[in-house]
Amino acid sequence: MHRTRSFLAELTNPVVERPQTIADRIVARIAAHTDHVFGVGGANIEDIYDAVHRSAAPITGIVAKHEFGAATMADGYARSTNRLGVVAATSGGGALNLLAGLGESFDSRIPVLALVGQPPLALEGRGAFQDTSGGAGLLDAERIFGSVAGYCAKITSVDDVDAQVRSAIDAALSGTVAVLLLPKDIQSACAPDAVLSSDPADGSDSARPLNDPLDTEVRPGPLVIIAGPEVARADARAELELLAVALGAAVLVTPDAKDVFANAHPLFAGVVGVMGHPHVSEVVAAAAQCLVVGTPLPMLARAGVEAALADCPRILHLGSESPFVPVHVRLRGPLGRALLDLLPVLAADDTDLHFESTSLPVHQVPAASGPGVRYRDAVETIATRLAPGTDVVADAGNTGAAVVHYLPVPADGRFLIALGMGGMGYAFGAGIGSALGRRHRTVVIAGDGAYFMHGHEVHTAVEHHVPVTFIVFNNNAHAMCVTREQLYFTGDYTFNRFGAARIGDAVAAMFPHIPAYACGTLAEFETALDQTGDASGPVFIEIACDPDEIPPFAPFLKEFTA
Repeated sequence: MHRTRSFLAELTNPVVERPQTIADRIVARIAAHTDHVFGVGGANIEDIYDAVHRSAAPITGIVAKHEFGAATMADGYARSTNRLGVVAATSGGGALNLLAGLGESFDSRIPVLALVGQPPLALEGRGAFQDTSGGAGLLDAERIFGSVAGYCAKITSVDDVDAQVRSAIDAALSGTVAVLLLPKDIQSACAPDAVLSSDPADGSDSARPLNDPLDTEVRPGPLVIIAGPEVARADARAELELLAVALGAAVLVTPDAKDVFANAHPLFAGVVGVMGHPHVSEVVAAAAQCLVVGTPLPMLARAGVEAALADCPRILHLGSESPFVPVHVRLRGPLGRALLDLLPVLAADDTDLHFESTSLPVHQVPAASGPGVRYRDAVETIATRLAPGTDVVADAGNTGAAVVHYLPVPADGRFLIALGMGGMGYAFGAGIGSALGRRHRTVVIAGDGAYFMHGHEVHTAVEHHVPVTFIVFNNNAHAMCVTREQLYFTGDYTFNRFGAARIGDAVAAMFPHIPAYACGTLAEFETALDQTGDASGPVFIEIACDPDEIPPFAPFLKEFTA
């Protein structure tokens, strides 16, 4: 019967060239800035996916398992490539599922464009399914998404498409989330005949000077640089290194910017903040001047160095956001050029800290006696097997703290962690987006709690043969919450320990054609890593660990020395 219907369809519906639709117009414009669209399908976004399929430009549509996963894929793609991340979702529940992921991108200033389907305009306010037009008794999508976006617009006329898409892309590329609400009938409408104008070329940083004058008085003595994630977003790693080397400055990085300065460089002095290295306050205290670049120093990054910063003779801040600490000089301007402009200003004779990065001190954590492998042993084992260029994506919780503290970023690799909203499960989607964007292996490191939230995006990696190694630390608990129950409350109850789950065995059963391991010892973990070192597609490794182990997280360790 199916073949008969297909044959009749061919007779009665000869192939004709379809006119260009508004969805085609939108896809043609975003294809200049990305080669992937991540999302979850549905009736009110299917025209966009149809346009992706028919696009003359090389652009691939990826369907995730959940809209949060799709949003984090777009986020990870954007962070690791410095291109536009694009996520597409249908109306109603699909749209609302985007909010947590977009909230992370918004807070972390990641350029993401969300294309969100809406019911046809003609049915708004007339009982349309999933109507969020904001009428009486209805949700208002523009107000909802406006709270997690720097730009949000609803396209209600085909004549406005070019201008609104251009404005949305420009807004996103400035470092924010942009949302376009796309009614179904607008997407499928025929596009006007007007030729799609090309996007203007990106402006060159070299033509834009600093907009604040600097005092030119030289402060003899050591210089320390604290670098944050805006350095990565501005692709200013080379300029940062040039400045540091020319001035002999020690370089500290925030937890979400571990990849902006080579971790093996002699001037690398470690990570600041609650997951950082214990000596960083001494490095800052020894400085005659401090350059804070690309970070406003939020709490997770400034904890432990606030007193040293308060005593620093001169602090200069370079970045787009106002700092959360007092500074003496505030600079604004494109980071790459601004860092080069600072060279003659900051030049001094005696700025060498003689710091050796090979001996970075680490926090001494209380001994753990429970089951499984210790965080430090496991993370250092991972580190010895990461090839240059490998990207690492860490999730929230005790596992993330251990990775930030113990794991050096491989040369030419990227390091991603969601510290904007700190949402669990971020790493699974972000790792997939990063791997597809950078086109080489990414290692995702997460806990079992994060896996149970959004870890089934592993299926997306399997479907598209994405080169991601998923490493899940399984302690059958929300371990950071267990630690907090013990340290800050009575500890004689728990809501956060779970029954045993055999995650590695489950994944092996679901996907028997990919390498999947369940490791209970360090030796088994080492074997799993060695056996999958040359894999071309996804790999899944579960490693057992102890829910009572204290991670290298400064607020927890402080409780033991108080």
